Amino acid sequence: MPNSLHTKIAQRQSGILLYGITPPKANNTPEKIAEIAALQIERIAPLGLDGLVLYDIQDEADRTDATRPFPFMATLDPRVYSRDYLAALDMAKIVYRCVGKYSPEQFGADLLAMNDGVSVFVGAASRQQQVSLTVAQAYALRREVNPHLLVGGVAIPERHLVKNDEHLRVAHKVTEGCSFFVTQCVYNVEAAKNFLSDYYYACQQTGTAMVPIIFTITPCGSVKTLEFMKWLGISIPKWLENDLIHSGDILAKSLDVCKGIFAELLQYASEKGIPVGCNIESVAIRKDEIEASLQLVRDVQQMFLATRA
Repeated sequence: MPNSLHTKIAQRQSGILLYGITPPKANNTPEKIAEIAALQIERIAPLGLDGLVLYDIQDEADRTDATRPFPFMATLDPRVYSRDYLAALDMAKIVYRCVGKYSPEQFGADLLAMNDGVSVFVGAASRQQQVSLTVAQAYALRREVNPHLLVGGVAIPERHLVKNDEHLRVAHKVTEGCSFFVTQCVYNVEAAKNFLSDYYYACQQTGTAMVPIIFTITPCGSVKTLEFMKWLGISIPKWLENDLIHSGDILAKSLDVCKGIFAELLQYASEKGIPVGCNIESVAIRKDEIEASLQLVRDVQQMFLATRA
């Protein structure tokens, strides 16, 4: 396919459109998992996406002393879910890997099994987290075991607010083998633009080609979900948090906010020739939140079309 995800990333194209989901809970029966998968295939297949993101969930309790708003529940391994339940979905699958929970032997075997797939390596949730494998070791293993595997990294614009070095982290990960980046969910447009700006000017200074930065947006359907997003470290400006809580319809308001944020990022990136894409995250189980994520896909598709016109 001339416009496959691999091609778009290799050519550093703008306009990559992804949809991110969490695999079903691991304690479901195989029959229930197959039922969930069938519904997801029916919902996702017609969307015209470049790829499906499958998250690898880890308990992030080490990252903060605050109480987790929702209890942690293990999910099915994303590679297993992709291979055994989503084979009928004819699109690229981007399998996340929280590398710290795998031994080098496990991870090496995993890399071999991915063949020509796509993966995003995720590091520890905090410095306190005990890990069996670091991200640097994971990149080295990939170079040794399966150097042709297309690998992406995670970019966190919020971290740039504090440390002002996210663009340097991205540049370093590119030298380690990353070909694209997917951000944490963005609700702080200033943080995202600051990161993009520093990344752009650093690449201009060094004469380095920019890789696609795929911004994640996700609708928020309740105050408790908002609390969970903050617990995960997503930066939500106080004025925006107030507006969402007092909006009367937090889901509709968040949908407008997400559209506005990505439209602003896309315009900024287009002016500078920065290749950006969008990952619409749908990790909720409520029907109205799922419908909101599907609406976001359609809205972003229209934005991409308008940019190309």
